[in-house]
Amino acid sequence: MLTIRLKSQSLFLFLIFTSYFAFSQSESVYNASAVSLDLIEDANAIVRYDKQLIEINAIDEMVVHTKRIVTVFNKYGDSHANSLEFYSDNASIKSIEARIYDSRGEEIKKIKKSDFIDHSAVSGGTLYSDSRIKYYDYTPVSYPYTIEYSSEVKHSSTAFIPQWRPIDGYYLGIEYAEYQIENNSQIPLRLKKQNFEGNKVNEVSEFHFKIEDLPAIDYEAYSPSLVTFTPNIKPALTKFNMNGVEGVNNNWKDFGKWVYGALLTGTDELPQEAIDDVKKLTEGVEDKVERAKLVYKYMQDRTRYISVQIGIGGWKPMMADDVNDLGYGDCKGLTNYTKALLEAVDVPAYYTLVYGSRDILNIDREFSSAQGNHAILCVPNGEENIFLECTSQTNPFGFSAGWTDDRDVLLVKPEGGEIVRTKAYDADDSVQHTAATIDLDGQGGFTAQVAITSTGYQYGRHEGIGEKSVRDQHIYYKEYWGDINNLSIDAINISNDKTNVVYTEDLNLSASNYASISGTRLILQPNFFNKVTGIPPRYRERTLEFEIDRSFKDTDEFIIQLPEGLKVEAMTDSKEVTSKFGTYSFKLEILDANRLKYTRTFSLLKGKYQKDDYKAFRDFRKQIVKLDKSKIVLTKA
Repeated sequence: MLTIRLKSQSLFLFLIFTSYFAFSQSESVYNASAVSLDLIEDANAIVRYDKQLIEINAIDEMVVHTKRIVTVFNKYGDSHANSLEFYSDNASIKSIEARIYDSRGEEIKKIKKSDFIDHSAVSGGTLYSDSRIKYYDYTPVSYPYTIEYSSEVKHSSTAFIPQWRPIDGYYLGIEYAEYQIENNSQIPLRLKKQNFEGNKVNEVSEFHFKIEDLPAIDYEAYSPSLVTFTPNIKPALTKFNMNGVEGVNNNWKDFGKWVYGALLTGTDELPQEAIDDVKKLTEGVEDKVERAKLVYKYMQDRTRYISVQIGIGGWKPMMADDVNDLGYGDCKGLTNYTKALLEAVDVPAYYTLVYGSRDILNIDREFSSAQGNHAILCVPNGEENIFLECTSQTNPFGFSAGWTDDRDVLLVKPEGGEIVRTKAYDADDSVQHTAATIDLDGQGGFTAQVAITSTGYQYGRHEGIGEKSVRDQHIYYKEYWGDINNLSIDAINISNDKTNVVYTEDLNLSASNYASISGTRLILQPNFFNKVTGIPPRYRERTLEFEIDRSFKDTDEFIIQLPEGLKVEAMTDSKEVTSKFGTYSFKLEILDANRLKYTRTFSLLKGKYQKDDYKAFRDFRKQIVKLDKSKIVLTKA
């Protein structure tokens, strides 16, 4: 009886779904000229119709119906066609097709399932995976054009119910978008709704939503991530299936307990040889953090990263003994392997799920579900948590700046999940200090010895330069100091102190015609090596809030040796600038008849700011650019 009821309900939903589609397919929805002028302004593309219907028929059966009609006005809008579908052993594409229409709404091309390109959905660095993608890459003859895409995909997993993010980019208008979940499973379904206010969201029913006539959003510098201010819905069942393994998900404690029991338990066995190795390595070392450092280095020296998308939905790590024998693993396998090695020497550690990204993305502490794209390891140390990136062969112990820093993550413990925050690097943690001794000649050229030392987030920005070829290092530094004409890189020496997390670049440089000659005078800018040159764009009326996502500090100290026969005729007075966004100061001193000292400090502070603050922020940066161009005038002694 249950099967009959579900089939009848599915047929009913199919009729409803196709009737929605039939309603949308009036001639005007394919005609580019029928789009409202209010939506066309600033838009690269317009979503004419977008409907996603998700049928959850059982704990192990979900069908996703998609239909999307997009009018594209230029090459920048091509990416919004979204004519693609992922599939695997646990997700089968039942139907997929697309149609192309010209600017008048006349059909010019029909793309059948066999016309879609079939390709692996993972990079060439992946060892093996069953994840694949079907996509159609349309090359337009002219603009505008309209593309209609439809698909039906059946999933055996209900752990990853598609979220609703109708605005998937800037300069994209929405004429009509709809999202509906039909939950026939009798399992409670939770939703988290965000950013509905002011975004024209119509809540038709508990699990049914629409948006109509939403204009495109213009990109503005320093804007926060789109998902933080555009409408989105996160769905999750309280009981789910991930490729044959059922789980409970009422909260993060439940979900973390399931990850530990279903995904990690039984994967941490090590060969006795590896256990003996790390015990011998840490023999006599009482401090657990010092033991952890030794084991982390052991892991780095004998493994390498390679993506391995297997197991339960790509979530279950490889066996620790396999990683040990093979010498490679993905983030899950290497993290689990390192955890097993640490526990072999009595150092507790927790497998941790995180969003790894240059952008600061959080696991949502208010809504438990299958989240994260990366695994790292947490080593508790009293009140402090030390996080280890196990995929890197070069990362210093406990360094996370730039990829997993300052965000909410999920610790997976035997008793359940716990949301904690990773280390935030403040300005004093992330310092770049540039010291230079500069010999200026009478024709405006110079030679210099420059040393750049970087810590924290700034360490992460520089780390890796030493791995480049000599040719690429020369290219890098010429771009880094792109405002210095005729620059020659005469010597490079790079050292990486991973114990203290300090990166040092020592260089010998020379250039001709740095200072300009005016009669008997030389005119130069004393900030040779660390100018801020970019001013944030000006907006007549900014519409979005803005964000500085990381703090940092630059300190500079340059000793300038003047050529014989020249003296200082004039130089800019010292300045200090203080604002809510940071501070800036510089000072010029005459040390003796032939030497000047230039010192400079610039710190930028992370924060979220109102749109009305943007002008003040831009003025702050504008002042810095101006002061970094301060001049010294030299004349005959």
